[in-house]
Amino acid sequence: MSSSISTPLTFTGVSTFSNDFQTILQRAVSIANLPVQQLQSKQSLLLTQKQLLADLNGSVSSLASTISSLADLGSSKAITATSSDPSTVSVTANGTTQAATHTISEITSIAKAASETSASGFATATSTSVTSGSSFELAIGSKTYNVPIASNNNNLNALRDAINNLGVGVTASVLNTGSGATPYYLSLSANATGQNALQLRTTAGDAATNILTATNPGSNATFKLDGILVTNPDNVVSSVIDGVTFNILNTTASGGTVTLSSSSDRTKLENALNTLVSDYNTVSGKANAQIGKAAGALSGDSVIRQVKDAQRQFLSYQGDPSSSVKSLAELGISLDSNGNMSFDPSKIESYSSADLSQAFTFLGSSSSGLGSLASNFTAISDSVSGSIVTEEKQIDAADSRMSQQVADLNARISFMQTSLTAQLQKADALVAGLTSQQSMLTGSIQSLNLVMYGKQTTSY
Repeated sequence: MSSSISTPLTFTGVSTFSNDFQTILQRAVSIANLPVQQLQSKQSLLLTQKQLLADLNGSVSSLASTISSLADLGSSKAITATSSDPSTVSVTANGTTQAATHTISEITSIAKAASETSASGFATATSTSVTSGSSFELAIGSKTYNVPIASNNNNLNALRDAINNLGVGVTASVLNTGSGATPYYLSLSANATGQNALQLRTTAGDAATNILTATNPGSNATFKLDGILVTNPDNVVSSVIDGVTFNILNTTASGGTVTLSSSSDRTKLENALNTLVSDYNTVSGKANAQIGKAAGALSGDSVIRQVKDAQRQFLSYQGDPSSSVKSLAELGISLDSNGNMSFDPSKIESYSSADLSQAFTFLGSSSSGLGSLASNFTAISDSVSGSIVTEEKQIDAADSRMSQQVADLNARISFMQTSLTAQLQKADALVAGLTSQQSMLTGSIQSLNLVMYGKQTTSY
């Protein structure tokens, strides 16, 4: 926004006409300020338009996101996975589009990470030698790694650091039990669950030289899925059932089973349609406020036309004519006489499984069906290339040009004031001089009259 309008300078004169000269100066400045006032009025309108566009943009963006969410529901068919015993097996649907039921039984073990400690303790962690050689061999299951030990740094802390520096999925630490002559122990823990025995050998290839305990080699999760034995190194299982991830939390008692079910959740569809109605009506209210006799500052704006066109396309969308759900009306959505949308959830609740499937087909995806129309609203609200942000940039450019014009006009008015004030001061001084001369002349004439006629005559 531009700077303020120029204020007339205060004229200080000495003649009897100084107030008149002040009036002349004020009137001249007021006339000169008229173009500035017109520009600032236009800037005020631009600011109002930008604020209205920003407000509309947020609502259109929300509507686009809601339609995109409907597209996601159409793609995923709102599949939700449930477990009959979530304390034993929890489950999440993460991509499946098929309703299905699976049974998990005979969970005999849960995946655990291997961990061992040194079989013997050490007197110190910094000076007691841990080996007479120059290296250890670390075995993780069937994989082996050389662990070098420098002769001048042959201690427990150095061994710990050498193992950690390998970066092979095992973390070494030094334990201080605080008791006995040898309170320090080496502890090794696998970073991931799964059955992998840990050994630390003083002689490569010789398991008999292992200095670690052999009490916790780790374990795999072992269970049956629909009667088929499954062994998994992790309790989180995502590769067995396509699009479903489940987490083994506990073993099952003899004969115990857990049922995993995935099915379409019509409540998700109802909630999404409720949100659609709210977002659609919000956009309609803001767009309609710029149309008609009481239209706002965006009356006739191309963005408003684009919004209304996108809404008309959305309302008139028709799906497969042979489907039981081929329009918004069949989803329970209706319009009142004012164009406001409403939703009747009983329509969804009365759907058969086949109808529910047809509803998700009608919603489509981001590239097909009703969901693809989200792009019409995104084209308006996109923060980089949307119609609204494009118009806001044009408004900013116009406002910047006008601010520069106002600044230029104010500079001219300031120069004009200075020049006119100087001219008026000269005129004021001239008038004051003439007034003084008139007074002197009047006095002389009066004196002459007195001398010649013995009386004063009327003033001249």
